[in-house]
Amino acid sequence: MIRFENDYLEGCIPEILEKLVNTNYEQMPGYRLDDYCETASRKIKDSCNANYLDVHYLVGGTQANMTVLDAILRPHQGVVSTILGHINVHEVGAIEGRGHKVLALYNTDYMDEDNIELAQQFDEESKLSPQTLKNYLDDYFKKDDWHTVQPGAVYISHPTERGALYTKDELIQLKTICDEYEMPLYLDGARLAYALAAEENDIELEDLAKYCDIFYIGGTKCGALFGEAVCFSNKKYNKDFRNITKHNGAIIAKGRLLGLQFDVLFTDNTYTDKCRDAYMFAMRIKRAFENKNIDFIANSFTNQQFPILSKEQQSYIKSCGINFNYETKIDNDYDAVRFCTDWATKKENIEYLESVISKL
Repeated sequence: MIRFENDYLEGCIPEILEKLVNTNYEQMPGYRLDDYCETASRKIKDSCNANYLDVHYLVGGTQANMTVLDAILRPHQGVVSTILGHINVHEVGAIEGRGHKVLALYNTDYMDEDNIELAQQFDEESKLSPQTLKNYLDDYFKKDDWHTVQPGAVYISHPTERGALYTKDELIQLKTICDEYEMPLYLDGARLAYALAAEENDIELEDLAKYCDIFYIGGTKCGALFGEAVCFSNKKYNKDFRNITKHNGAIIAKGRLLGLQFDVLFTDNTYTDKCRDAYMFAMRIKRAFENKNIDFIANSFTNQQFPILSKEQQSYIKSCGINFNYETKIDNDYDAVRFCTDWATKKENIEYLESVISKL
């Protein structure tokens, strides 16, 4: 079976595995106070050109989102997200479980008729439109409605759940709106390396440090065994964060295991370089489906592709020993599915998939 279901099918890049073995008997302080965490944090700061960053290592994306948002939101506040945001659809109510509502928006909800076409485009790409955010926040605070959940933070991801990329200009616009309302902009970077590797991307790590109050650099889906690096750019929001992570069970005793991995990932641009093939392979998958006049549910420029396939086409691909994920139902005959590449995807498997697609 050749698998394209997700980007965490394999273990980790060889360099990490080798370093884990070679340092196995070293004695290090626990709870992320070791030399590897310190070195990794310095490398991340250098890569972001931001010595002021406060870097914390957590195990997984849901844990990171839950812990960060619980730390920065007051009890009566929720977090603004797109309807397709990971915190809204893929985290089993983790945010709500901490007492904070996810305020999920369609871009068409708060857009006037003059901009409805733009709003629909953002919905299709799963991005949060700056104009939608502005209209929503203007409407909420103008009414001074203290009977409903108050928006207290804004959540986006780069790339999005459907593989779309924010532009630098859009990021700046979102940050400007958040600053106007004195609320933090938080960016989920679970698949950040694939965005950074994309030719269409114009956002760099330095931009995240400059235009986000908090962001995290994903490791689990980008070549690490596990781990995410949460970075606070704005020290208004990191008060007692170490205590809060411990309170949420988000600090592991063997913190070196996290620091060591990010030490490797942020040596010689390894983080982005290891994921560059995944981007190129995903573009090959995209072209293969396009050559068969197959449509997509989203226009993705990262490692996830979402073709719309008939039941018959899905069965044929699976009969050829290729697995993929169901995404959403289109109608009784067609579904949108997901093909996902990663840092370990093999060229020969892409070539085989291309040959199978050519026979659809």
